[in-house]
Amino acid sequence: MLKLLSMLLFISPIWPLGSNPLQGDPFIIINKRTNELSIVNENRVQTTISVGTGKTEEMTPEGVFTITVKAINPYYRKKNIQGGHPKNPLGTRWIGFDAKGTDGRTYGIHGTNNPASIGEYVSQGCIRMQNESIQTIFDSIPLGTKVLVINSNKSTEQLGKEFGAIGWKG
Repeated sequence: MLKLLSMLLFISPIWPLGSNPLQGDPFIIINKRTNELSIVNENRVQTTISVGTGKTEEMTPEGVFTITVKAINPYYRKKNIQGGHPKNPLGTRWIGFDAKGTDGRTYGIHGTNNPASIGEYVSQGCIRMQNESIQTIFDSIPLGTKVLVINSNKSTEQLGKEFGAIGWKG
């Protein structure tokens, strides 16, 4: 019986393939084409928020990544600026992911001290959000959440279905 159950789990459509999310788990989609971040959870798009991305298309890496680090009032290492300081470009929250083999401390979703940059192509590779927006989503994004960064004409719903975050009927 155990062998049969193991075989069924292996061929089941909810088996996690590659780095896609488990169906029903939170999933973040960042579309560089529209500069929008969407949170998919419980089989539907929960919210979509305007963001800023890399100055050039290559600066913000594309792929499916994993959230590995979260920080409140993150320290800005490049210029030795303490967390919470008004000059800190990372704003009030950091949600780091493992792009390009990094540990979540190089690429991330973060707040900003420059709210006018949201919706623009301005960053060194990170995804910028209004401080109020990232504070709103911060607690609902657990470590291990999958993040899709893509440049696409497809809708968020289409991308969610394609990457397995939408379509599950639990």
